[in-house]
Amino acid sequence: MPADRILIVDDEDSIREVVSSMLSSSGFVCTQAQSGREALALLQSGEEFELMLSDMMMPVMDGEALLAATKERFPDIPVVMVTAMHDISIALNAIRNGAYDYLLKPFDREQLLATVRRALENRRLKLENRKYQTELESLVTARTEQVRQALASLERSYDITLEALGNALDLKDAETEGHSKRVTAFTIAIARAMGISSDQIRVIARGAFLHDIGKMAIPDAILRKPGALDPEETAIMREHCYRGYQILRRIPFLTEASEIVYSHQEKFDGTGYPRGLKGEQIPLGARIFSVADTLDAMTSDRPYRAKLPLSAAREEIDKWSGRQFDPQVVKIFLEMPENIWDDLRRGIDEQIHRFAAYSAGKM
Repeated sequence: MPADRILIVDDEDSIREVVSSMLSSSGFVCTQAQSGREALALLQSGEEFELMLSDMMMPVMDGEALLAATKERFPDIPVVMVTAMHDISIALNAIRNGAYDYLLKPFDREQLLATVRRALENRRLKLENRKYQTELESLVTARTEQVRQALASLERSYDITLEALGNALDLKDAETEGHSKRVTAFTIAIARAMGISSDQIRVIARGAFLHDIGKMAIPDAILRKPGALDPEETAIMREHCYRGYQILRRIPFLTEASEIVYSHQEKFDGTGYPRGLKGEQIPLGARIFSVADTLDAMTSDRPYRAKLPLSAAREEIDKWSGRQFDPQVVKIFLEMPENIWDDLRRGIDEQIHRFAAYSAGKM
């Protein structure tokens, strides 16, 4: 993998050389610029950099002006400002204006390397997240315009948070690896087919993705038990709906989604849990999720059985219409093209495998 390229901007030759030496000795490729204007010219020439370290106080174009121009034209390049102690208020203002971090002079090699590595890791996560979102949207676009618009509602600004929560659950409950991503895509597809607004789909998608987050609070001995749960264990397992609701409801952008998490085990006829909600008492997102969840569960391999064909899942969902499932949701689901589900599953599973292979290569 090629080394990360860093642009070092400072009007003092000695400082540029020291910083460049520190970074080069740790495997980074460094380019120097003695002014903000020279640095901007390098960026505009097409030369690519993963990070820029810029002094604050420079003649011609100072660090603040360089930061503003860089964030406007090259927003993917994180900028770390370098400043003297008496300029710290200026550095803090630079962070408010888009700088990733700042270093106070004089700094040592370990401080420099730690800050650089944090900035590069932050950039990597943002780019990976954008790539994942783009691939997911492209997959759905290729199959159906309805699903494309639904998946576009998974806003990139929240993906890092949601991905971290979902991946944490997958680590705890490995049996269902990829389940959260698949059931989210299935839920979005049905919601879009029902003509639900993009704003509401965003809420539903978050609730679907995080539906089992409450299992983080369930003991591993119960969550990973190979056999059937006893009544006491079943009662504890059923707490995951409320636990998930408690985790999410105080997070502003997940407040509405938390109601779906709370209700995702309710049944249309009122026989579900934890509150025994019935019919339209159950949030619409939870009613849609219920169909998508059953579809994924039946068409996925489990330790105790092989996956079932789509036809069996369709038959089972139709059979339980009006009891477990909302009849209107079932009607829309059965009218949708059957190839959508295999296409979504295949595409998402490929993304998971590619990401796993990439992550293993980075370690």
